[in-house]
Amino acid sequence: MKDLVIDNKTYTSRLILGTGKYKSFEETKKVIDASGAEMVTVAIRRMNIGQDNSSPNLLDTLDPNDYTILPNTAGCYTAKDAVRTCKIASEILDGEKLVKLEVLGDEKTLYPNVTETIKAAEELVKDDYKIMVYTNDDPIVSLELEKIGCVVVMPLASPIGSGLGVQNKYNILTIVENASVPIVVDAGVGTASDASTVMELGCDGVLMNTAIACAKNPAMMAEAMKHAVIAGHNAYHAGRIPKRRYASPSSPSRGILTDDD
Repeated sequence: MKDLVIDNKTYTSRLILGTGKYKSFEETKKVIDASGAEMVTVAIRRMNIGQDNSSPNLLDTLDPNDYTILPNTAGCYTAKDAVRTCKIASEILDGEKLVKLEVLGDEKTLYPNVTETIKAAEELVKDDYKIMVYTNDDPIVSLELEKIGCVVVMPLASPIGSGLGVQNKYNILTIVENASVPIVVDAGVGTASDASTVMELGCDGVLMNTAIACAKNPAMMAEAMKHAVIAGHNAYHAGRIPKRRYASPSSPSRGILTDDD
């Protein structure tokens, strides 16, 4: 099984967590510890990681020496805003250029605006940013974003925060089969079985926020997701049996006792 390598760094955990919607930074830390996640994503337009000295700083709770802090452009609806947000993040994080790019199309669906996403990705890649890009589950678009130079492609399973799970398994499967970069499903996971399904399709990882942050017991759900991702990943690489229309006996018929014995 190949390692998960993003921007020349190897990750043991294939679960990436968002940091929004928690009751406090302390709860955020507790949940991340329970999940085993080594990378956390932060919405620069909504979360303070140093751009506002008058507000609590998430990085006082989550030490960047312990986690990869992945700034994201959530809330951006144009390429211009997304590029600007990435540059602000890079200034705050001492020149780090690993970012999660998402350019949304509308407030109701939160689907990506593919045209603006591609425009932003092209500009950022030229400026040496390492782009982990949120997109729809279109295999053609995913391949185009890889060709542009995005280091990770992140197709949605279903709309952000919906909890609907993977709606188009064969689209995700096609994306995985044609990719030369890591594929990390982003958005739509609702429970542990969804996370396992994602990994059983051959994805390299899964990013989630709402499914954990809005659970009745976030820390318990985080631990469940941790094990689900591991189980799905191992099951994929173990190689499942083919599906059959009829039964197949577990025990061989050879040597079975008969009335003549």
